[in-house]
Amino acid sequence: MLQAAAPIVQHINVNGVPVLADVSGVAFVESAAALIVADLHFEKGSSFAAKGVMLPPYDTRATLARLADAMVRLQPRTVIALGDSFHDQTAEARMHGEDEAFLKDLVACVERWVWIAGNHDPAPSPRYGGQLAGEIELDGLTLRHEPREGASPGELAGHLHPCAKVRRNGRSVRRRAFASDGSRLILPAFGAYTGGLNVRDDAFAACFERTPDVWMLGRERVYRVPGKSVLGD
Repeated sequence: MLQAAAPIVQHINVNGVPVLADVSGVAFVESAAALIVADLHFEKGSSFAAKGVMLPPYDTRATLARLADAMVRLQPRTVIALGDSFHDQTAEARMHGEDEAFLKDLVACVERWVWIAGNHDPAPSPRYGGQLAGEIELDGLTLRHEPREGASPGELAGHLHPCAKVRRNGRSVRRRAFASDGSRLILPAFGAYTGGLNVRDDAFAACFERTPDVWMLGRERVYRVPGKSVLGD
């Protein structure tokens, strides 16, 4: 009798702490039952619309649905959003009432929800619940929004929206990716309208001593690729 194949799970060892790289783009620290997500950028679409750039106004809803799916699968006790959760300080005024209720329900369904301050949202509104922090410590890891040059080992951050480009079977593929050298980890941006910066970019050189290895997001699994195989744009 045929059986379904077990899902391929990719763990990233960050300063000795195993961190699950989920295909959705969230990280999961199993020892703390903590789901970590970076750069949700709620209401980016409505921000662009206000500037005359017309985009479908459903990015917040799509991002929330994907986040809810990851939470159902991983069953976290804690959720930590690594900054730039809201695209700007007036995002809450533009959020649809149904999306606001959805977000409040997600926050309320876990024991602890932490909003890390970002450069786009240094003071997220308290109306959704949860707590605000500049950075937090979690099982030997330091979680913050923007990676710091010369940071101590064990840093988890977002902000840079890492992507990676590789060549396979005669064609190039570019995907969002986790980036790590074993000392620190930078998460991919999770928001529906967030772009990505190639890990070969100079911005990553200040974070890593070499081109980091990447864990690229596929449709159904995460693919680990050595840094030396990553191409520039």
